[in-house]
Amino acid sequence: MATEPTAKKKPRGRPWKKGQSGNPAGPKPKPKPVPWVAPAYEPPVLYAKQHEAIFCPERYAVIEASTKSGKTFGCMDWLVQRALAGSDGQTFWWVAPSYYQSKIAWRRYKRTLPKGMFKAVEAPEPVIALNNGARIEFKTGDNPDLLYGEDVYAAVLDEDCRIREEAWHAVRSTLTATRGPVRLIGNVRGKKNWAYLLARQAEAGKDGYHYAKLTAWDAVEAGVLEQDEVEDARDTLPESVFKELYLAEATEDGSNPFDIRAIRECIGPLGDGPPTCFGWDLAKHVDWTVGIGLDRERSVCVFERFQQPWGITVPRIQAATGRVPALVDATGVGDPIVEELQREGGNYTGFHFSQQSKQMIMEGLAMTIQQRKIRFPEGPITQELLDFEYVYTRTGVRYSAPEGLNDDCVCGLALANAHYSEGGARVRFIE
Repeated sequence: MATEPTAKKKPRGRPWKKGQSGNPAGPKPKPKPVPWVAPAYEPPVLYAKQHEAIFCPERYAVIEASTKSGKTFGCMDWLVQRALAGSDGQTFWWVAPSYYQSKIAWRRYKRTLPKGMFKAVEAPEPVIALNNGARIEFKTGDNPDLLYGEDVYAAVLDEDCRIREEAWHAVRSTLTATRGPVRLIGNVRGKKNWAYLLARQAEAGKDGYHYAKLTAWDAVEAGVLEQDEVEDARDTLPESVFKELYLAEATEDGSNPFDIRAIRECIGPLGDGPPTCFGWDLAKHVDWTVGIGLDRERSVCVFERFQQPWGITVPRIQAATGRVPALVDATGVGDPIVEELQREGGNYTGFHFSQQSKQMIMEGLAMTIQQRKIRFPEGPITQELLDFEYVYTRTGVRYSAPEGLNDDCVCGLALANAHYSEGGARVRFIE
């Protein structure tokens, strides 16, 4: 039986001609895209004491540590592991004494976490948003009232001895609903602060708490610090300073030059009398302009603290000071301001801050406070006095607020005290 020839199938698309580039069978199918997989987090290797201190099973871990012993690095690892084990919408906190200090941890996370595993947000507040929906938020303890309300699943309090106790109370409240753990870390800074007392309770075996101490020698043994650097610090710094910063051994007042007990015993209400002299510390960049007036009893009776453009600052100083003698910060941008104040009348004297001149008026203020001859109100003045510290450097003693904090009130008070002490009757009895 004859069969009919089968019809040839027409090629798809346009006919292919000899010599023409391309594939006579038609275009090749596109390969399927390979799904993108975020890189996995690889925890760093911690030395044994560091790991035991931070990754303990207790809910609360209190760690007194030497500078550069790995406390911050280890707690960053601990917190991000907690966050990666979390889920969408869960919040984790890193709390530091100031915004500047909290940004240090944020920048380190941004630099060290695997790319593609997170999104770093800087404003309105620093955040590391992980791909699983969890967030690490970076907070400051300078205003404890702003820390209430959130449900936090784990937290780190960095430099806890420099954070106000009220901030610790606020952070603790955010962990209530989640029963979240917390790590409290920092250098040792005297014995008159809540962090030191809490560390002693943890060291004594308080239920649910773990205590650890990391010294510079632990870090040297682990290869984190160089031995000659620690020995140089020991030979350069006063014994009490070295013990606190490198051995985590507290002294009575830490590095505060005024005497913590004396500061508290000088706290009193705002003075009733008219001011007999003023000290003015002028704002630079993000600082505050602070004016402090002392009455005949050397009590603070006028307290001005503001941030304004120079065009508003000058008349405001004039209105507050009047004809009362005033010692005014004339350092840097302050020099032309003092000249303008002097041209327009008043009794203004310029003071140029240097390491030596600042040491001089701070030591004068320290003597006045330790002799209980001055009174100042509770608030920013007292807090800055408590925070203030001295550091021994290769060029001498440096007096200042801890990094990220302000010392404008201390400088204003020191200027007023110096003017009171040097002015004699001309200052003390002017009406």
